[in-house]
Amino acid sequence: MSQGSSEHHGRAAYHHESATRHHRAAEKAYGSGDHKTAAHEAQCACGHAALAKESADAAAKSHIEHHGMEPVAVADATAAPAASGKKVHA
Repeated sequence: MSQGSSEHHGRAAYHHESATRHHRAAEKAYGSGDHKTAAHEAQCACGHAALAKESADAAAKSHIEHHGMEPVAVADATAAPAASGKKVHA
């Protein structure tokens, strides 16, 4: 991989924080009745959230490759909880 896992973690954290800021701005704009700005901020939040996930996935892949492990199947977040009643963490 061209970037180390720490760089991916840093990018994931940056995008997560940016998504949070945009989400809060969207809530504030919506609350004040500015729905156009709220929609724009929500769209920005969504984009940063997607970038955060990509970076987090890249960091995980880097860790897995570094340790010579096989990746585990990712549970579908919309799937029903496991039969044991425990939550599935994706």
